[in-house]
Amino acid sequence: MIDAEAAYRRCEEITWSEARNFAYGIRLLPAPKRRAMAALYAMARRIDDVGDGDWPRERKLAALSDLHSTIEALEAGRVDDPDDPVLAGVGYAAADYPIPVAALHEIVEGCEHDVRGETYATMDDTVRYCRLVAGSVGRLSLGVFGTRTPRRPSGRGPGSEAAPPAEELADDLGVALQLTNMLRDISEDHRMGRIYLPEQERERFGIEPGQWAPPESVAALVQFVAGQAVMWFERGLVLLEHLDHRSRACTAAMAGIYRRLLARILAQPAAPLERRVSLPAWEKGLVAARSLSGRRP
Repeated sequence: MIDAEAAYRRCEEITWSEARNFAYGIRLLPAPKRRAMAALYAMARRIDDVGDGDWPRERKLAALSDLHSTIEALEAGRVDDPDDPVLAGVGYAAADYPIPVAALHEIVEGCEHDVRGETYATMDDTVRYCRLVAGSVGRLSLGVFGTRTPRRPSGRGPGSEAAPPAEELADDLGVALQLTNMLRDISEDHRMGRIYLPEQERERFGIEPGQWAPPESVAALVQFVAGQAVMWFERGLVLLEHLDHRSRACTAAMAGIYRRLLARILAQPAAPLERRVSLPAWEKGLVAARSLSGRRP
């Protein structure tokens, strides 16, 4: 089998070239965790590339089915192709950390939804999709990060309920990140025949079936969903209290970049119809640097 150094090196190359936002956080981790996270990112990227590629629908579904089998092998401690640096990287990472490898199946399932052209009737349906494709990544990451008991309770005073477990908080943060992605990528996703925002809300705001028009209605829906994302961020960021300093910085950098994206979308809710909202590299770097101070994004 390809040695760990070569496997991780290739996974990091994929991560630094493809992870436009997440790489800023992953780079803040100590080397062993950084390599493991790069392997997980490279695997998630491979799954996404099948769903987003140019193959015919049936070929994509067959490839995704094969990926389920590949993940089952990884769960059992086997690597189907020992010379594949991405599979080997995940195998090495799973041997070193208690990564819930089965969560990779959820990313594949989300891609299957995309390939089949599924739509989402309610906000609950959209949130369930977010948990598949992004909450799963949060739970995989926790396997690398590890968790600790928070220094202070997360409740709001005497009689407050205990904080949710870290895995649930990772799911919630994943929902926030994915809702932000959906808002940012409205036009791009539409060109691929995908509409993720719920039909119930689209109808309520007067948006034409299967379209993103009229613009004023779309802007009102974007503001509504962005408000939902703000709520999920508030819930999910409690996760930071469960993480060590470097893992907290990694997570805070990723979340901070997406919160700034969301703030820009809230300020100009019609912008996603015209362009992909993004942050300049210097601003992403600033968010990552500030995350090292331990501040909540």
